[in-house]
Amino acid sequence: MASLAAPITFVTERPAVDAATFTREIAGGYAPVVLRGQVSHWAAVRAGAQGDRAMASYLARFGGGRPLDVMIGAPSIQGRFFYDDTLTGFNFTRQTVALGQLLGELVRFAEERVAAAHALYANAATAPDHLPGWQEENALGLPTGDAPARLWIGNATQVATHYDQSNNIACVVHGRRRFTLFPPDQIANLYVGPLDHTMAGPPSSMVDPDSPDLARYPRFAEASRHALVAELGPGDALFIPAIWWHHVRALDPLNVLVNYWWEQEATASPFGALIHALMSVRDLPPEQKAAWRSWFDHYVFAPDADQAASHLPPAARGILGPGSAARTERLRGFLIRLLGGRV
Repeated sequence: MASLAAPITFVTERPAVDAATFTREIAGGYAPVVLRGQVSHWAAVRAGAQGDRAMASYLARFGGGRPLDVMIGAPSIQGRFFYDDTLTGFNFTRQTVALGQLLGELVRFAEERVAAAHALYANAATAPDHLPGWQEENALGLPTGDAPARLWIGNATQVATHYDQSNNIACVVHGRRRFTLFPPDQIANLYVGPLDHTMAGPPSSMVDPDSPDLARYPRFAEASRHALVAELGPGDALFIPAIWWHHVRALDPLNVLVNYWWEQEATASPFGALIHALMSVRDLPPEQKAAWRSWFDHYVFAPDADQAASHLPPAARGILGPGSAARTERLRGFLIRLLGGRV
């Protein structure tokens, strides 16, 4: 394994903000921002300040919901949830576990200082379903639409570098977290794994940024030069724009994080469009691919792509008209006919 000696660049920081400032200065931008103390007023953060057992006791109050989906890894994985050696499976299993049972094991591991503890991680548990009442006591107060709070509860674990299709704000409740982020344009240097066989939805980088194998993944050295690091403690929050890659490392025996994913507007999945392009465009002869690139640039990627039909009367622009719910439905219907061979 090779190490990287490049200096660390930290994510821009600022103090906690109100809803208007968040909308005006942060959510509309396309760069991660650390918000120090953004949720330090939460009852959960105050409870956790009294220690791991106090944190667990507080969480247990909301245990009336559905059991949690928990990832469980043997001590040998050292907290890094990932693929197995064949890339056909994973180095962890999943079990449905009651909140109280999970908290009991995490507190036992922490208090007994279990040296060879299993890696435990409940991921993306929606508060209304799994911890009813949580949101009422720990309101974010920032404009994230109707996004529910999602809780991530575990011990010292790692989540492989991945991206989310939605904007994200991650709030640390207990323990410390270290985020390593990469801009979207570094995708070629991150050595992305399988697109259709993933650990938790989005594809992940094959590189461990904490211990990169540069002999196997040499372009990661370039990605590392663009990396940003955010080190968060209880009460801190991190805004992550959509499509930014991020590796997440929980550093303590008991860690609790809450996040919110929200769309700026309802759209179809760009990832789905990419997969369809893999099927219909990628393997065409070079001349045809170049021709279709011109179409994509004209109708999708050009700065003035929304004006591509400006030479037509508004009533004749059809699916090339301005974005709206009606246009989305018209596009959906056209796609259904197109995929059914009726266009």
